[in-house]
Amino acid sequence: MAPLVVLITVTLAVRGLGMLGVEPLNGWPAAVTVGLSAMFVVTASAHFSRTRRPALIAMVPPRLPRPGLVVTTTGLLELAGAAGLLAPGTRTAAGICLALLLVVMFPANVHAARTSTGVRTMPLPARSALQVVFVAACLVAAFAG
Repeated sequence: MAPLVVLITVTLAVRGLGMLGVEPLNGWPAAVTVGLSAMFVVTASAHFSRTRRPALIAMVPPRLPRPGLVVTTTGLLELAGAAGLLAPGTRTAAGICLALLLVVMFPANVHAARTSTGVRTMPLPARSALQVVFVAACLVAAFAG
């Protein structure tokens, strides 16, 4: 739920700045892009946190080798994507890649929900709907920004 709170809070704050005359932030696509970037910085930080990392590793489906490396790699990809969203020249590619990353990582959420392991999150139907929101935000950043 924290990623959604970050996405909404930062998006609204940035939209407010845009409405106050900060021209590069004027418009919903720009606000969503900055909010999404902040969200991915927050989610990526969990991949390297001593308290959250073990739960993320537990979420990796057992058919994937080296779950610690998977968690590290996805965290680095989230950070790269967050930075890429903020640069106009890489925004489209970053948004598309982050949307694909969310889709590729979704089986970890399914595994965690089915086995009650890893990060305790919302029930799978709600988590699935939230994932759609995040993917949609990535596509807004990629194509509307």
